[in-house]
Amino acid sequence: MSPQGVGETWEDDTHRVALVTGAARGLGACIAGRLYDKGYRVALTDLDAESAAGAAAELDPSGEHTVGLALDVRDKDAFARVRDRLVGRWGAVHVLVNNAGHSKVEPLMHITAESFGSVVATNLNGTFFGCQVFGAYFAERGYGRIVNIGSLAGQNGGTATGAHYAAAKGGVATLTKVFARELGPHGVTVNAIAPGPQDLPVVRETVDPETLARTEAMIPVGRLGRPGFVADMAVLLAAEHADTVTGACWDVNGGLFMR
Repeated sequence: MSPQGVGETWEDDTHRVALVTGAARGLGACIAGRLYDKGYRVALTDLDAESAAGAAAELDPSGEHTVGLALDVRDKDAFARVRDRLVGRWGAVHVLVNNAGHSKVEPLMHITAESFGSVVATNLNGTFFGCQVFGAYFAERGYGRIVNIGSLAGQNGGTATGAHYAAAKGGVATLTKVFARELGPHGVTVNAIAPGPQDLPVVRETVDPETLARTEAMIPVGRLGRPGFVADMAVLLAAEHADTVTGACWDVNGGLFMR
């Protein structure tokens, strides 16, 4: 089956539909905004339904090209329900960006079983369920793009994040390869982006200036990452002509981790 479906053409960008998890704020909102700017119809999902709806309305007050929906990524059935709603609304889904995340800064030896499970459930289980539900859907249609948002912490063990977050994001990198291998023959690509520290409002609001300055001093390029560039990477990996890129992890960390 063609990626467009009956009567669709890629020249008409409004036929492309993308779902971004954890999109009410931060990096997810930035990615959703960039996809919208590129002509996608975008579903912004979040655990906070009201915030997701507000972010969607801010992009497109008419509600024709965006929608905000509640999605608990820890629930596999929730992914299926959102998939069905989007297919009913816009006819198809072409892109999934697994961005939803949850982190805690806790001393390694003081992380409880409950805390470890909570962080892993959002970051790793959520990515797995998204890839599984939408991977099967995309494979049946013969086309799809999945972009997983990993982290530098999953590559270097983490310095400013907890061990549970680092372990979960390391798992995201591995899941990306596993699903890429499984889905590649069916016209579906699966890639990851691993950002380092990003210049986001939440960072400026919660980290004191001295700590922030020390963090920037440790980065070889001397500054925090640009979320807009990460969003551009996601858009590029979601493109139709990105069909030969799969199983890859694109680093954007200012030189903190080189390989």
